[in-house]
Amino acid sequence: MDELDAAILAELQRDGRQTNRELAEHLGIAPSTCLERVRSLRSSGVIEGFHAEVNLDAIGRPVQALINVRLHPKIREAVEGFRDYVAALPETLAVFVVSGGDDFIIQVGVRDAGHLRDFVLDHVSRHRNIADVRTSLVYDHIRKTSVEVLPPERPSRPRTGRDRRNPPRHAQVTNVNTRRPQR
Repeated sequence: MDELDAAILAELQRDGRQTNRELAEHLGIAPSTCLERVRSLRSSGVIEGFHAEVNLDAIGRPVQALINVRLHPKIREAVEGFRDYVAALPETLAVFVVSGGDDFIIQVGVRDAGHLRDFVLDHVSRHRNIADVRTSLVYDHIRKTSVEVLPPERPSRPRTGRDRRNPPRHAQVTNVNTRRPQR
């Protein structure tokens, strides 16, 4: 993964429908190079697919909620069974299997508060391994549509007492006159 791969990913996340020629032009590279890089990113699993982003309001599902669920007993069959069950429901947008006090956080998109109530009562609460359910209404949702490639982590060296007292020269701060000239 180099800078060109990261640039390709950023550009495809901005507009996944552009042609290879348009993508190459935006990046200033040859179309053949661009095509080979995209194929490589797909075959290595970095690019998993291309998707249409759907406006939930436009399809009649303007209400979103997060449903926290705790199971009992916490055995593999119960966790995997509930995960697969709730993921298959049409209201479900995302399922997170988490650590901590809860076992799941389920993101749903529904028509209204009544639909949310019915979903929780008819599909979540009545499942046989449910110990606790808490629902939070989502007032606002901001989702990043592009994921940036992080720079490689640099190995850190332990700092000694001397390092803290005498930082490297490039890290020293110099006093600068910050007074503004009078008019």
